[in-house]
Amino acid sequence: MNIAPALRTAARAAVPLLAAAHATPVVSTFGPLRNRFMPRLAGRGRPNHIALTFDDGPDPRSTPHFLRLLAGREVHATFFLLGSEAHRSPGLVREIAAAGHEVAVHGWLHRPLLLRGPRATHDDFRRARDTVSAITGRQPTLFRPPYGVMSTAAHLAARRLDLTPVLWTCWGEDWTARATPRSVHRTVTADLEGGGTILLHDSDCTSAPGAWHSALGALPRILDTCQERGYDVGPLRDHG
Repeated sequence: MNIAPALRTAARAAVPLLAAAHATPVVSTFGPLRNRFMPRLAGRGRPNHIALTFDDGPDPRSTPHFLRLLAGREVHATFFLLGSEAHRSPGLVREIAAAGHEVAVHGWLHRPLLLRGPRATHDDFRRARDTVSAITGRQPTLFRPPYGVMSTAAHLAARRLDLTPVLWTCWGEDWTARATPRSVHRTVTADLEGGGTILLHDSDCTSAPGAWHSALGALPRILDTCQERGYDVGPLRDHG
């Protein structure tokens, strides 16, 4: 009896099921659903605290401006670094850590995880984690996926590498060419609640050229709004 045709039929039927299983975590990309039903992944913390986070750095053209502003306000944040960018600017990574900020990883390259298999996903995370660890002397424990899109392979790789995925509860849409300091502040504060996590970008390496200016310009007003509402601002490690 020739079982090859049956095996081929079964294999063809399994492909959509495997693809669906790989992509199932993408539902967490939908902010209202994530914020309500996935508080740990969304970055929910203690109600009187706001976690301030930045993605896509470090960038020697822009990140130092954020560091100076944060130092002047005596505020610490969490920086989710791209491993490839950290490799290019190790001194800036050490400067971020020396200033008391929390250093986390954003992967090695800013590419969608849904297009990667388990091995490529694991290798990307490991390379980013090990690069940042070698530069700072401390192994990062937090991870944020590019575009905020998780996959089953990403969850498994993060667990194996002792990385906890954290997304956000509000963002500034500061990556677009049309963003302004006013629009970023308005977008962030529209969804700002105690215990939330703010996402901004300290680099334009995956955004419209110069887009980081809108986030930098909005940051003082965002911090002022948090203070007016009675929220402490700090890194995820202090979020509870």
